[in-house]
Amino acid sequence: MIMQSLTHPASARRRALVVALAVLVPLTFASSALAKAPTGPFAVFSDCPRFTSGVIFCIYSQTEGGEVKIGKSTVPINADKKHEIILQGGFSENETTGVESFVGAIDGNTLSKTPQNVPGGLAGLVNCPEISNFILRISCELVFENSLTGVTATTELAKPASEIGINTNNLINEEGVALSLPVKVKLDNPLLGSECYIGSSSSPVTLNLTTGTTNPPAPNKPIKGKLGKLEFLDEFTLIEITNSTLVDNAFSAPVATGCGGALSFILDPIIDAKLGLPSAAGKNTAIQNNRIREATAENVIKSEA
Repeated sequence: MIMQSLTHPASARRRALVVALAVLVPLTFASSALAKAPTGPFAVFSDCPRFTSGVIFCIYSQTEGGEVKIGKSTVPINADKKHEIILQGGFSENETTGVESFVGAIDGNTLSKTPQNVPGGLAGLVNCPEISNFILRISCELVFENSLTGVTATTELAKPASEIGINTNNLINEEGVALSLPVKVKLDNPLLGSECYIGSSSSPVTLNLTTGTTNPPAPNKPIKGKLGKLEFLDEFTLIEITNSTLVDNAFSAPVATGCGGALSFILDPIIDAKLGLPSAAGKNTAIQNNRIREATAENVIKSEA
């Protein structure tokens, strides 16, 4: 994701933040094997790849609320510690082009696999009498009779962490794409099996999230995100953004696959009929309410004890 020209006012703002955080650091550090754990307010950056050559910044983002609407179904992101979604890692910045490149978490847990409850559970997801196709409706009743249990939806990365797009300039200035996430959504339930997904590595759901205003195709209308409150903490060595909202309502979603294992040829079309899949761009919405923290790799390392 290419940042704007370094002479642009937006870039000047970003540069001011960089200076405030004292980012004039070496691009290589000692072996990570010698690392100790970050302490104090930097403890959240323990999985930041701070010893990776070129990584200048560490980032830790908590999605504490919001919702994801795909087709006909809306799944809320519960606003409690148990259900918050964590995105963590580090990123480099090309001094010439301003391009920022994401680097995944040390332990690979770049995007936490945090299940969210699907309202209505299996009954809400698969309501057999609502299916107009006679054969699918009968198949649904045979499979799901007396089996109404809970369903969760878990957002997972569908591509390597290096394919996450990040543009902190856009984040701060409330314009353009701030975070691009290639994801897939796993639906979990004993009857759905362990491989029931909306999206895949070859056909991801790509969220282009912004703190600015979206420009979706119809029938969706533009919605507005926001940066929130930006503060410098710990003697200007740590940035914290609270009450931030990232939005996207211009993405598309493919059909469900792998639902029910050997019965997927029956269950996939049932899930698709219920959710309205595939769902074209302009019919889906993602809203994330976030708390974001950022620090330089150098300051994270200095905090270690």
